[in-house]
Amino acid sequence: MRRRLVHRLPIPVRRHWKILAAFLAFVAVTVGVFGQARVRPYITGDTTVIASRITENVAGSVDFFDAETAHDVSIEFSQSDYDDMIAAYRDEGEKKWITADITIDGTLVTDVGVRLKGNSTLMGLRGTGGPGGGKRGIPEGMEPPVGTAMPEGRGEGGPGGMVTLSAEDPASLPLLINFDKYVAGRAYQGMAQLSVRPGSPVLNEAVSLSSTAESGQPTQRYAYTTYSVNGSPTQTRLVLEHPDEGYANSLFDSDGVLYKADANSSFTYQGDDQTTYAEQFDQINAEGSQDLQPIISLLKWLDGASDEQFDAELADRVDVESFARYVATQNLLVNSDDMAGPGKNYYLWYDLETKKISVVSWDLNLALSGNSDAGPHDSIGMGGGARPGGADPGAAGPGGGMPGGGGGNALKERFLASEAFTSVYEDAYRDLYRQLFGSGRAVEILDEIARAVPLSDGLGAEKLTSEIEILRARLQARADALAANEVIVAG
Repeated sequence: MRRRLVHRLPIPVRRHWKILAAFLAFVAVTVGVFGQARVRPYITGDTTVIASRITENVAGSVDFFDAETAHDVSIEFSQSDYDDMIAAYRDEGEKKWITADITIDGTLVTDVGVRLKGNSTLMGLRGTGGPGGGKRGIPEGMEPPVGTAMPEGRGEGGPGGMVTLSAEDPASLPLLINFDKYVAGRAYQGMAQLSVRPGSPVLNEAVSLSSTAESGQPTQRYAYTTYSVNGSPTQTRLVLEHPDEGYANSLFDSDGVLYKADANSSFTYQGDDQTTYAEQFDQINAEGSQDLQPIISLLKWLDGASDEQFDAELADRVDVESFARYVATQNLLVNSDDMAGPGKNYYLWYDLETKKISVVSWDLNLALSGNSDAGPHDSIGMGGGARPGGADPGAAGPGGGMPGGGGGNALKERFLASEAFTSVYEDAYRDLYRQLFGSGRAVEILDEIARAVPLSDGLGAEKLTSEIEILRARLQARADALAANEVIVAG
């Protein structure tokens, strides 16, 4: 009987059964190691082929982004390495990597990379308020985001001064955690990197992230954690997934390329040489098969397009409906540091199928902190005020950049100034307002988030309750201010 069953197998299988058995054993081991954890796909040289570059996926004990579960993160590194990291940034502005061990929800991961994260946020560590070295405080009239405050007696770093950062307190610093910096191919629950945000409880950022996700737009997942460094008193920290190759390749259903704009980038055409743009736009995925040409082509067209050409041809190059929702969302959330802000906080997504670009939001720590009365066609300035007409403050130049490395973005400005796109923008704005603010959903999101915020040595119940009520009032004020706006009532 056994021989008859064996001979029913195809000849190639019978001849190569050892190879097949080895493969099945490998699959069994892989399933055992990776379990139920999601392993994100990675684009290879052929963009139609998806393959994984993760060779070691740390499953962890619980889903890190499960809001129903309490999360704990602790980091350990040597004092000498830390001192070197701080000195490198203070003296040269270099964000030096150091080796650390991290424990996430009871799971120890050794030899991870850790470095400082941020730009203007970190300027206080250098004793300067910006690249020019001059000190500057929070812009007049700007409300600090909920959960942050200007340190007494200090005003360094502009927006970065709104959180208390001290080299003497490593737990106060924003950090980037890289699991595969020193162990190639390693990830934690499919993620190569995590970003530890400064401040507590930064409810404004969490509500903005969740509201963006609620609207169906791409954003980043996050978790509230009880956080400590080298056995320090615990703090309450927001930890975000940091966009990496896996994030990029799972962002949309179609294949594409994700680019991050640098804080010192200029959204202007500077010739056809790709090396000119290499330090300004970081390509996150598909390296080797794709390059920076989609950005250069867009900037070249934008630089030479007349107003008539802009109106007629924009939809051939940019996903107009997606862009309208992005711009409307940033206004609704009163975010003064979006793609047109001084921090240039945005990603660009180039869809390989449609050949169009869309914008992905990033770093919403200044959202829900400005003037709640700002209207759909008002510009949200860093001073917290609203300026009519949609033009960003500071008189941006032709390319959208501002003198002294400030904000401005020609694509956003021309889009808002064009009557050809007024209706698509206002339709998106009206829809988003009704979904998030008119319905009261934004306040519900706040309440859902508040239940997941852990108390810690640095965040007591009284302070958390106060911050919740402050943001609740701000969300309601935003809803009330827009309720009678002509854009909202027109539909």
